[in-house]
Amino acid sequence: MRNPSTWITNGKKIRIITQVLTKAIKLWLKTQLSQVSQLDVEISASDRQILSGNIPSVSIFASDAIYQGIHVTRVQLLAENIQINIGSVLKGQPLRLLEIVPVVAELTVEERDLNHSLSSELLSTTLNDLLVQLLPEQCQKSKPISWQEITLDNQRLILTGLLASDTQPTLLEMCVGLELINGQKLQLTQIKIARDQELLLENNSGYNFDLGSDVDIQEVTVVPSQLLCRGRINVNP
Repeated sequence: MRNPSTWITNGKKIRIITQVLTKAIKLWLKTQLSQVSQLDVEISASDRQILSGNIPSVSIFASDAIYQGIHVTRVQLLAENIQINIGSVLKGQPLRLLEIVPVVAELTVEERDLNHSLSSELLSTTLNDLLVQLLPEQCQKSKPISWQEITLDNQRLILTGLLASDTQPTLLEMCVGLELINGQKLQLTQIKIARDQELLLENNSGYNFDLGSDVDIQEVTVVPSQLLCRGRINVNP
């Protein structure tokens, strides 16, 4: 029979390793985020698995996080089958993923946070590119739009912005419905675009938005003042 003191010593060692790994994961996440209010990390792994660098699952919760200028109200992540450079981490070096990690995510974005994201290059560029696709002739004659506000309704988004021109800015309003076609494609439906209340486009046939092969969305729900999203995304090393 093993000496009980050995169990205690080994238990302490494993707790220390878990703490070091948890701190390393938090540090790595914070390097990906420009801001986060709450960040909780829970590791599910045995001592043997941790020391081999194979982590069966890690649960992560974050609130009031900002990623590339995108404000996220709450996000719950579950990452599985994680391979990391555990030897380097225990020596104080940064955590590094060795293989692609599938992550199941539940995301909530309040309307106020979505509006704060309008100043981000990622979201503003995406919206401007969409507008160019929908109104190519109109957009060729003007500068990129300055988006002012997003309003969330039942499966609909209402966006307003200022369209710059050689004379004076004009008010642009775009209303779109949002439907999930499959895990990689969203469809914008019932599209209406107006400039100073003059209707420029009304299209009920839809516009597809490709999210890429690393994404598998199961649900996108838009309710008044809130956007909910649930699905899986691959995190590449």
